[in-house]
Amino acid sequence: MVLSINRAAMRIVREMLDCQDELGVAATRLKNGATCIDCGVRSPGSYRAGSLFVETCLAGLAETKVTLGRVGSMPVPFLHLTVSHPPLACLGSQKAGWVLRVGDYSAMASGPARALAMKPKETYRRIGYRDISAFGVIALEADTLPDEEVTDFIAEKCDIDPENLYVLVAPTRSLVGSVQISGRVITATIHKLEEMGYDVLRICQAAGCSPIAPVKRTGVEAMGTTNDCNIYYGSVSLVVEGYDPVFAKLPSKTSPDYGRPFARVLKDAGYDFLKVDSLLAFSPAEVTINDLECGEVYHFGGLNADVLLESFGVL
Repeated sequence: MVLSINRAAMRIVREMLDCQDELGVAATRLKNGATCIDCGVRSPGSYRAGSLFVETCLAGLAETKVTLGRVGSMPVPFLHLTVSHPPLACLGSQKAGWVLRVGDYSAMASGPARALAMKPKETYRRIGYRDISAFGVIALEADTLPDEEVTDFIAEKCDIDPENLYVLVAPTRSLVGSVQISGRVITATIHKLEEMGYDVLRICQAAGCSPIAPVKRTGVEAMGTTNDCNIYYGSVSLVVEGYDPVFAKLPSKTSPDYGRPFARVLKDAGYDFLKVDSLLAFSPAEVTINDLECGEVYHFGGLNADVLLESFGVL
């Protein structure tokens, strides 16, 4: 594929740079020339900024829209998204496949610059993709902004000049953080299929929606509510070439941990995300599969308003 996902993402980044006040974000140019866009560390962010954050992470291969829906009887904002080239957009770009640690700084890194650094290599081998770009766009889920040491490290791994690096940053406990995790409902599903050994190149198109979690006070609380949005109320529809029995295992209710707010599950796992059952952590509430080969439609799972409202802490 000749498409450069980093060059495609730059179109969205330029919109964010041109509309900082309207979006509630703030861009800073570091001493090494790297550009950092604060989407929630010190800046308030916005729903639109969250949508653009998601579209950037998906390398410009997705369209998003925020609407008002309901969880049970309660009005809640929802993020809707459609994704073209799902294996590339989701696994090659949005997947948080790079655990970034530089000195005392740590963050989960996603976005198209992962393709320049080949993080992880196995994913790009599986989808058969390599990007060539002088520009790199990375998104960090972190509570603090990166400095020159961090951005130098990222640029070196991506083999680009620091002045051509653009870094988007949003904490989990921020409005943009809430939006961007709801925007991962499709990627989590496809990543689960990847882990199950399914040929993800058979996924042709994808659509999904998930509630946007209320902003919480602490990162642990935010991690719970944001993940619960996908686990208990996230819907995904995949257009595929050929049915596979693993589809029935995609919904979160297949996990023995299903039925409890994610924050409680995470506490029992010693706050180690990697120890949480992947059948829960990377699962939507429901999945619809449209098989192009036979024209059949399959539906698995269902929504659970009770657990999600408990997670939100609705009074």
